Order: sequence, then structure tokens, then C-alpha cells
Amino acid sequence: MPLSANNPNRKSWLHVDKNSDFPIQNIPFGVFLTRDDIITIGTRIGDTAIDLGALHQLGYFDGIPLTDDIFLQDSLNDFIADGRKTWRAVRNRIAEIFDDENDSLKNNKKHKEIVLFRLDEIEMQLPVQVGDYTDFYSSKEHATNVGTMFRGADNALMPNWLHIPVGYHGRSSSIIPSGIPVHRPQGQTMPEGSDTPVFGPSKLVDFELEMAFVTTSANDIGEPIPIEEAEEYIFGLVLFNDWSARDIQKWEYVPLGPFLAKNFASSMSPWIVTLDALEPFRVEGPKPIAPQLPYLQYKGKKSYDIQLEVAIKPKKAKETIVSRSNFKYMYWTMVQQLAHHTVNGCPVNSGDLMGSGTISGPTEDSYGSMLELTWRGTKPITMEDGSERKFINDNDTVIMRGHCEKNGVRIGFGEVSTQLLPVFNPKKQK
Repeated sequence: MPLSANNPNRKSWLHVDKNSDFPIQNIPFGVFLTRDDIITIGTRIGDTAIDLGALHQLGYFDGIPLTDDIFLQDSLNDFIADGRKTWRAVRNRIAEIFDDENDSLKNNKKHKEIVLFRLDEIEMQLPVQVGDYTDFYSSKEHATNVGTMFRGADNALMPNWLHIPVGYHGRSSSIIPSGIPVHRPQGQTMPEGSDTPVFGPSKLVDFELEMAFVTTSANDIGEPIPIEEAEEYIFGLVLFNDWSARDIQKWEYVPLGPFLAKNFASSMSPWIVTLDALEPFRVEGPKPIAPQLPYLQYKGKKSYDIQLEVAIKPKKAKETIVSRSNFKYMYWTMVQQLAHHTVNGCPVNSGDLMGSGTISGPTEDSYGSMLELTWRGTKPITMEDGSERKFINDNDTVIMRGHCEKNGVRIGFGEVSTQLLPVFNPKKQK
């Protein structure tokens, strides 16, 4: 099925600002609560949200084999489970409906009142019910930086790092959509020079600039996914802030890896941008430094040129952009991550989330965490208001943005924005 929705010359009859992340060539998918307190699956063009449940009920998807309630749900899981052929057909049809030359909905005032919403009339929700969440560690620059800090330059990368996409299973219950604040976590830390741990608030709360991909139901238990087929089971991508408490992590991570330092919150952008929409922005990934085993070898362009940035906004001040990076720097690609994840027969389900791991680039201003940007706090960042940051302060808001741009077409993800609140206080919450 052709990707007719990607036609760069297509214009929409809906207004789209020149620098919008959401032209008619994007057509992301999300879940929102409407002005009538109805939850629905939708998409977005420009600053207009589109109720796909209503659009379906009005007959605009006739000819596409969809169940009556496919868009009348509180998550995208069932739609994603229908597979790539259905995603593509629906996305192509949406592009046709909102094409400037198509009058079927354009001139139907009654239908438009039912289907279209201003952004201030909706409340975005978590787009999928995340059954399982895996976080990888796939940026060579990030792994090298962190390894250098804690083990020295000669032992920066662990022996396995160039041979497998290292990862761990995270906690799906604390994955939240953009706009939901998080509290500073508490836990055990080991003070410098002490041999006894203490309990209290983390002093080193950090962001991690990541992207994450959402899978469809892919395999039965015991069945690996060949790397050549992996893209068939990836629905799309979101921006992802995988919050981290560095001091808690340092004390707890040996021997089994991250635990309380990582599972207090992970924030994701609400619109899932499909791989189909990202097709024009494919690029070559980094060349392997060490030989890779056959099940991890692939041909073609499997990475994407996605420009990323992170800003920190104090409570009563302007934001400061602290990092600019790019998804294309990832050493291990999504297809390698999914092939490795399932090579032992691990089943993957619709709505599962796979974090890329922190995305750091080759320059100091492209690092994907405060741990690296301030080099463990030894190089504080000066903010627009004159204050300094080594890590994230209470009431700071961390904002991540991402977009692709080529031949006059811009496809973006919007943003994931999360405020860090002080430690949870039951008395203040009442």
C-alpha cells in the first residue's frame, strides 16, 4: 500500500502554521478527553484535534475493515494490534479527508462541529496502556561519558556493550503523559566518605533525553523476531524523559541495575508519530566498531534524523535550552533492539514501550543528561535568570522537543513537559 499521506505537496483545508510539528503529512495518533468528557482516539493537524471515533461513526472510514468501536476506547492498543496495513490505510484516508481539494467534510458544518476540537477543548491522555516497558542503553557517547566518569576512560565501555543492545525491564505503572508533575523521590544513598547509607530525598534528580517506540503484538512465546521483519511491529515513536535519581542509582545499581532511581516516573509525549510519517527522514546509523552477530546485522537505512532539544524552565523565569541532540546518534537501532529483545523468545505485545536510552551526541552541548552536561556537577549551567543548575531543582520544568525537517516538510512530536515538585507531603496534598 503506497504512503499517499506523505505527499509533500499535499495541503490541508485546516489551518497549519508554517513551523507546525503537525502538518497533514504527519497525522500522529493519540487519546484525548473532549469538551463533553468523552474519551476518544484522535489525531491532529496544525492546532486542530480530530475525533476519529466520531469520524468513523459518521462513515468516513467506509471500505476499511475496522470494528465499530476501534476508536471509541481509552487507549490505542487495539488499533495498534490491527497491524501496519490498517494503520497505513487509516492514515492515508485521514490525509484524503483533510486534503484541501476534498470537500466531503470541509463543506459539512454539522459534521465539523462534531469531529473538530481546539486544543484548549481537549485533555491529552496516555496514548497506550503500557503492559511492559524496556529501557535500553544504546548511545555510545552516553555510555562512554558515564563510564569515563565512574571507571575511567580506559574502561568506559563494559565488555558486552559493543556486542549487544544493553537494556533492563522498567516499571510501566509510573509512565505518565506530558503535563503531569512528578515529586522528588526519596531513597537510600551513600554519602561520600561514609560506610553507612542514609535515607532522604534525592539530591541529584536528572532528566534523560530519550525517544521510545511502541510495538504491536509481534510474536508468540519462544518465537524470535528476525531483524528484517522488526519494523513491521513498530507502530511509532514518542519523546521520552526517563527521570533518574543519580545518587540513589549509584548506591543501588550493583548487582542488578536500576531500581528505585528509575521507577518513580518516566514522562512521554502524548502524540505517537508513526514510522510511516518518518519514512522520508531515514538515515544511516553509526558504523559498527566491533563485528556484530548475524541476528543483529541489517541492511539499509534504519535510523532517523530527528532533531532534539531539552529546556529547563524555573518556576518564574524563562526557559533555558541546555541540550541539542539528534536521534541519529544512536549506536544500536530500533530494529536491533527489538530483534535482540526477542531472540530468546520473549513475547512482545501491543502497547509495549521500548526506551532508546539517553541520547547523547559527540559535542558537550549535545549530551542528553545533566550528569553529562555538568560533568557530575563540576560544570554548572547558567540559566537565563542567572541562577545555576547542576541537576534539576524543585519546581523546575523540563521540556523536551523533537522534529524532522527535509525538503520543506517538518514532522514533529510536540513536546513532553514535566515539572519536578518537592518531596511528597501528605499534609500539603490534602
